[in-house]
Amino acid sequence: MESPSKAKTLSKILGPDYVIKSSVGHIRDLPRSRMAVDIEHDFAPEYILVKGKADIKNELAALSQNAKAVLLASDPDREGEAIAWHLAELLNVPLDEKCRVRFYEITANAVREAVKNPDVIDLHRVDAQQARRILDRLVGYTLSPLLWNKIRYGLSAGRVQSVALDLICERDREIERFVPDEYWNITVKATAPDGRNYEMRVDRMDGKRLWKNGLPLLIHDEATADGILAEVRENPVVVSEFRLRESRRKPQPPFKTSSMQQEAARRAGLSPRRAMRVAQDLYEGIDLPGRGQTGMITYMRTDSLRLATEAVDACRDYISSMHGSRYLPEKANVYTPSGRSQDAHEAIRPTDVTLTPDSVKNALSPEQFRLYDLIWRRYVASQMTDAVVANSTLLAEAGRAGMRQLGESLIFDGWSAIWPLDLRGELLEKAEEGEHLTLVSAEKEQKFTRPPARYSEATLIKTLEENGVGRPSTYATIVDTLYDRGYVEKSDDRRLTPTALGMTVDEFLKKHFDRENVASIVNAAFTAEMEQELDGIEEARRAWLDVVKAFWKDFSQTVELAKDAEKVPLPEPEPIGEDCPECGKALVRKRGRFGEFIACSGYPECRYTRAILALVGVKCPKCGSGDIVKRRSKKGKTFFGCSRYPDCDYISWHRPTGEKCPSCGVALVKKGSATLCPECGYKLSDESADS
Repeated sequence: MESPSKAKTLSKILGPDYVIKSSVGHIRDLPRSRMAVDIEHDFAPEYILVKGKADIKNELAALSQNAKAVLLASDPDREGEAIAWHLAELLNVPLDEKCRVRFYEITANAVREAVKNPDVIDLHRVDAQQARRILDRLVGYTLSPLLWNKIRYGLSAGRVQSVALDLICERDREIERFVPDEYWNITVKATAPDGRNYEMRVDRMDGKRLWKNGLPLLIHDEATADGILAEVRENPVVVSEFRLRESRRKPQPPFKTSSMQQEAARRAGLSPRRAMRVAQDLYEGIDLPGRGQTGMITYMRTDSLRLATEAVDACRDYISSMHGSRYLPEKANVYTPSGRSQDAHEAIRPTDVTLTPDSVKNALSPEQFRLYDLIWRRYVASQMTDAVVANSTLLAEAGRAGMRQLGESLIFDGWSAIWPLDLRGELLEKAEEGEHLTLVSAEKEQKFTRPPARYSEATLIKTLEENGVGRPSTYATIVDTLYDRGYVEKSDDRRLTPTALGMTVDEFLKKHFDRENVASIVNAAFTAEMEQELDGIEEARRAWLDVVKAFWKDFSQTVELAKDAEKVPLPEPEPIGEDCPECGKALVRKRGRFGEFIACSGYPECRYTRAILALVGVKCPKCGSGDIVKRRSKKGKTFFGCSRYPDCDYISWHRPTGEKCPSCGVALVKKGSATLCPECGYKLSDESADS
């Protein structure tokens, strides 16, 4: 298997009769220094031992020679199947031997059952992984020299990442092209004789709707708004209709990889890559008091929503005992993902539903607890009854103007007892048709339509998934790759913004590689088509060599045409209005791997640089002489440090306030709207903050 911590968990389950060793990830791969794909000889890959793995390989080989049997227990996905195949090749394990065990959850029963029933290595799945690896190598090692020649040395491009970059850049172009439309909100407040209060929005005039796309866009200028206001103020407000109906809200399905990453970002503040790392820890096992090393969740790289019957039965028993029969549907809830999914896997769920988040909290790190809490709650909620909501609608008229107010309230919480349900407002008090309301106020407010929002990591993953681009195993690395290449940065509001370099690369790729074939590396539809081809290889419907050959035929022709393109100038660095203190030339703002910095325009003759310091107005709580500055990590995450770094190494992920904790003396920080101590947990009360 590939993971040392997974090996540790399995050793405790299987006991001394088994020797469990880890390959620590891939043991063979393509070399980094060259293409290593023989295009002339059926795209044969040249695999070598990964650097630093000789001792591991020798140890595994020695152990396998003396073992009664060799079992390969890498992760149950394409990547894991390829690792098992490489190990079988190195250890001389026959490929027709039943040597492959797959764990979809690392619990005692699941592990022992899998070990008792080994299978052969799935060579179709290995072929699918190999095809993906070769395709990515062909793209990366062919495009990189082209980009070096046409834009700048050191650039690179990838097959799936180029689609993600294009989505991000295209969104910025939409924002740049966006022309805001003026509209006006008209809010009418009225009261009934018995004290009931209503706050309505004008949505009709002369019986015609004024709203479009959820906004009053047909109230497009102040004159129109004033005319409507006059109509409301000069006529009695009369209730024309009051509707009250119940609706049922079905629970959301358990997590798959993409939805887990999205909710982990939204609710737990974990980046996709961090969420997957924490999920891997939970899957491989946590040392629980009284239980020992225990796998907490099922395998986390999955696009399936299927749940094992035994797991659902256990969940239903838990719901019945802890919440009662009202919260248990007559039959188990079943979920089916849209599009194709790998149904061999389950959805992501806790391995034991009785291990509630609170019961294991002390054994988990804060990140592990936050993610496990999300997974556990989403899973339990998915098997509970519908929530019942009361929806109310009030319609009223004032002369030719019509207005509306909507309300909602929870009648029965159902699954929302476990997982939050967002409601719009509160239930309206009942009004009678024909009832006259007393006008309290009628106000207008000028508004303008807003451009589409930039992608966050979560919404980008959602869009890629909806377009069929990438697979669960690739989502977490896509944005990180764009950060590393300097193509994208994260804004203060955690939105993905393309850099000037990213826009330049995308424009070049879009111009020369957006073609009507599967070799188009910036077209989401054709990249999704290639994903389907890889699925076809795994399902034995397509031969991997045919897929690679078809791609290369079109792609290589496109590359040859692009070689005749003119060199693309990069945007000139922005001068900051200062001269270099060392040579007198203009200082400019530049961007490097770790963000923006100030540099001399005379580079490389003059190598003067300095950091861009964003002062927050607080002295360093560690050294007392430096200023706290806001910085950004290479992954785009904001943090706060001392301006005297490296002489002072103070760092905080949250903004220091300049105050000290009255309990332990540590510097207080601002986390969201709260002011608290990162050391002892002291939280400043609202009254203290106000004073």
